[in-house]
Amino acid sequence: MVKNLFIFFCGCIIVTVAMAQKPATQPRATTVQKFKPPKLKCTLGKRADTAFVSVDEAIQLITFPLIVTDDKKNVYTISSYQCMYKRKAVTENEETGKVTPITSMVADVFKATPLPEIWKKIITEQLRPGEEIFFFDVVVKDAQGRLMFAPNIKLAIQ
Repeated sequence: MVKNLFIFFCGCIIVTVAMAQKPATQPRATTVQKFKPPKLKCTLGKRADTAFVSVDEAIQLITFPLIVTDDKKNVYTISSYQCMYKRKAVTENEETGKVTPITSMVADVFKATPLPEIWKKIITEQLRPGEEIFFFDVVVKDAQGRLMFAPNIKLAIQ
C-alpha cells in the first residue's frame, strides 16, 4: 500500500512538472542598421600621418588642436586621445660613472585638445632632433554619439 501510494505521488509530481513547462519561444530578431564608418583624417596644424619636421615647427604644431574630419569635411568631436613624447635621455652607471644614452618615453591620456600647458612647456624646453611626438588612440564621436577611432599622427623631429 505504501509502495502504491509512493508511486502514485511520484506520478502526480511528474505530470504536474511536465504540464508546468512552457515551450521555449524564439527570441525576436532585432534589425540593426549597418553602419559603415566614414574615412577619417586627423590633422595637427597642416600635418597628418607621419611628418618629419624641424624642432621649431614641432613646437609650433603642439600648440594647435587635433582636428578630425571626414571626406565631406564634417568635423568630429574628440572624446579622448593619447600623446607620447619619446625623448633622448642618459643614464649613469653608479659603479663606473659611465654615461649611456637611452630613450625615455612619457605618455598620457587627454580628453581635450590642444595639449595642456605643462606638456607644451616640457616639450618646448626639451625637444631635440631625433625625438618623436606621437598622437594615437584618437577616439571621436559623431553627431549620433557613435564612437570611432581616427588615424594616428607621428611627428619625427629632424
